[in-house]
Amino acid sequence: MSTVSLPTDIAEPATDRTVVGENLSLPLFRTLSGVLAGHPYLKVVVDRAESTWHLLDTAVHPFHVNYIATRVLGMEVAELDSALDEFNASVYMDPGRRFLLGVLSLHTDEDVDGRERTFLVLETTEADTMHGELLEFFYSFVRERVDGRLPLLLKPANHGQEEELAAISEQRVPRILSHQLFGTRTRTPLNPGDATGRLHHFRTVEEYEAAAGGLGWSDIVAMPCLPDSVQRVAGFINTMPITPLSHTNVLASGWGIPNAIIRDLEQLVEKEDLDGAWVRYRVCEDEIVLERLAEVPELRAPAWHQQRIRLEPPFLEDAPVLSLHRLRSADRDRYGTKAANLGELHHVLDSRTADLTAFYGRPRPPRENLYGHLAARLGLRAPSAVELRAAAASFVADTVEAPEGVALPFSLMHRFLTSSPALQQGIGKLKMALELDAAAVLDSLCLQLQHLIRHTPMPDPVAQEITRACHTPLAAGGRLVVRSSSNAEDLPGFSAAGVYDSVTAVRGTGELLDAVRQVWASLLSPRSVRLRHQVGISLDETYMGVIIQVYVPAALGGVLVTCDPTRREDFRNVYLNCSPGSPEQVVEGETLPQQYLYNTVEGGGRTVALGSSSEGLPAATRARLADLSLTGRLLQSHFSAPEVDGPLDIEWLLTDQGGFRLVQIRPYAL
Repeated sequence: MSTVSLPTDIAEPATDRTVVGENLSLPLFRTLSGVLAGHPYLKVVVDRAESTWHLLDTAVHPFHVNYIATRVLGMEVAELDSALDEFNASVYMDPGRRFLLGVLSLHTDEDVDGRERTFLVLETTEADTMHGELLEFFYSFVRERVDGRLPLLLKPANHGQEEELAAISEQRVPRILSHQLFGTRTRTPLNPGDATGRLHHFRTVEEYEAAAGGLGWSDIVAMPCLPDSVQRVAGFINTMPITPLSHTNVLASGWGIPNAIIRDLEQLVEKEDLDGAWVRYRVCEDEIVLERLAEVPELRAPAWHQQRIRLEPPFLEDAPVLSLHRLRSADRDRYGTKAANLGELHHVLDSRTADLTAFYGRPRPPRENLYGHLAARLGLRAPSAVELRAAAASFVADTVEAPEGVALPFSLMHRFLTSSPALQQGIGKLKMALELDAAAVLDSLCLQLQHLIRHTPMPDPVAQEITRACHTPLAAGGRLVVRSSSNAEDLPGFSAAGVYDSVTAVRGTGELLDAVRQVWASLLSPRSVRLRHQVGISLDETYMGVIIQVYVPAALGGVLVTCDPTRREDFRNVYLNCSPGSPEQVVEGETLPQQYLYNTVEGGGRTVALGSSSEGLPAATRARLADLSLTGRLLQSHFSAPEVDGPLDIEWLLTDQGGFRLVQIRPYAL
């Protein structure tokens, strides 16, 4: 068995072993510590008034503040809960605070001579606002009481602490940044899940493509970076770094299958002869397990084999080509999900009447709600409910804009398909193959039909409607972007991330009509047809709308999801990825993006990884991304209502003019 990181199950001791005032040795650390994200850790509390510190027994005291309140200050838990936010402010934000709260974690790496080195890392919680002098005091206090043979580094917990430490010599406060500590770690969970299946290790895309036809629901695919075209299987393993917001991980999330980065898989495969073996594969926040099974297990087909997703019947009667700002969410049965959501975004930004505070109104025990935190983020003091809603709506409208463009209805595709006997004949053959489960001919029928769609002339009335709606940008000779907007995506149990085509470099009437046909044809690709058929989505009910927008140059682009994909219970953080240029570079994995987490409750942000970049973004840009993250959280209140805890997946641009533009907004598959 190969266990990638340590389990967190620790039997609770009979007594509390918390130590006060003693120096910390490595044996004492191991006695008191727990395990988080694969690393032993120990909670510490420095009491400045008593000039001492407390080393908490992790198994007994999971929260710093509970320990301080009940064991040091003699408070009752109910008393703490009734004023929890005020108490947190006194220990995390008060510049003259009595208590300094932190975590010591144990790590190993190699020194310059290749020898293993063990060292400790000290950090605060992500919401802590310690200024530079206090951070230096905290580090020095702990350094004096830790075994001198153990190197100790301070890890700033947020961007504010990084900026405070910039003015302090690294000789006085040795430090390590989060992305330096974790950015190159060997194993990283991406999507939690548990699977039993046969492991297939592919070293190249060509190896995968040669074997893909023989893969099925009981297989686990491992390779450096899975292609967006990967089929539905039991689990994914990446052997090279990838972002949690890639298309393949969004698919893993939507399909409910485990996905992780295991960079030393090659060694594990060779050591335990795992390629082609039956394994149990488990991914969670603190543990990744890959265990070879001695016998072939008895497996049942997964639930999705019996899953049947029903679509609302598409509206195929003639509908006009409309500007996006004229659409609302109810128009998804005519123009598709993406177009309808962008129209709804226009409405939210223009009307400023939507309640964007609902997420913060949910009870988060022991808190009745988070309205006070939202008010603080918006710079308000004790606002009324009406004032808070108005401020939230204004903040969002001032931070982002919706894209201009037009939406082509399903009826145009329907008119195009019915105009050609050859297309109708091809569709009829495909339907029959699906009814008969004729898998051997399915791919060739789809490819033939796609070829027909791309090369069949559009009826003049259909072509004229499209070109008339785009007359102004076409006359100006500008570049257009043509995006898919189907009714068979962003559904519960079926995300279709990366399944349909978009064309991002279109100029002139001819290229525009070709791009529209390409987007229509992507609805009938072998992969999209197979994926929909697996969950019972009928070909008769599946249609493609199209969004046409003027290309907007971008200095920065990316994706944010209003959750932490690797910690589903976390209601505070928004995960954001970005790269120079368009968001497609993030979701398609062309470059490794910079990755950030932003706390939308207490505030603050931190860098998770720099990706392919040599340095992080300037502080001013990171502050603007914090505003964008809060905007995403506020929009969640509207777009995921009534279940306001349902996260959103938002693609965005920072344009050359310096404004944020949202180009896609949809539910994030969980």
